[in-house]
Amino acid sequence: MKEYSVVPNKDVTGWFVKIEDVAPTDLYDERDTAVEKATELAENNKPSRLQVMDKNHNVENEWNFK
Repeated sequence: MKEYSVVPNKDVTGWFVKIEDVAPTDLYDERDTAVEKATELAENNKPSRLQVMDKNHNVENEWNFK
């Protein structure tokens, strides 16, 4: 199962889309845009899981795609 995540940068001025918790793939200005892109990636690479983190890096939302 592939793991995807959306996490804020250290200043919370942008949002990273990460695959398998390695180096970020993309940086987005808007959280919603980052979530949309990560959702698209997760849906296209099933089975997968997407976690969206808040500014404190706690899991805010999680989805599983089968």
